[in-house]
Amino acid sequence: MRKILVVVDMQKDFVDGALGTKEAVSIVPKVVEKIKSYDKNDVIFTRDTHQTDYMQTQEGANLPVEHCIEGTPGWEIDENIKALSEGATIVDKPTFGSTKLAEMIKDIAAKEDIEIELVGLCTDICVVSNALMLKAFMPEVPISVDSSCCAGVTPDKHDAALETMRSCQIKVY
Repeated sequence: MRKILVVVDMQKDFVDGALGTKEAVSIVPKVVEKIKSYDKNDVIFTRDTHQTDYMQTQEGANLPVEHCIEGTPGWEIDENIKALSEGATIVDKPTFGSTKLAEMIKDIAAKEDIEIELVGLCTDICVVSNALMLKAFMPEVPISVDSSCCAGVTPDKHDAALETMRSCQIKVY
């Protein structure tokens, strides 16, 4: 069975930039090792992608911290991970979850048996959104999240998101 790794939003602004946390910084070495354990053809990166009008969007009104503006240093994949993303599939997403990502992986699942593993940032926003979207698109595909390779906005929100995913039959370890 083919195992696909989805690396969610490991971007400078979420690691040590505008919305970075010490917990996010602490998972980077584990995420690097996780990526290295997969064949490059089985790794898909997502990249939170906003435009200069971010503050006028609904998300900007609710999270008024400009971040991941396309083309800025904060939008780039974290410098420790960037080399591992070169040549890999990168899905730019304008919001928390990506239908493009779910459709892309669903097309793979239609051709072969797969499992999906997710890692990345932020557990309580984009990781949980993508995990639940993937589960909705492919209810019979095993989906897991490596909690040691994720960080939330706060440790409590990280734990709450992990519990939500467990409740929705996503394996969390």
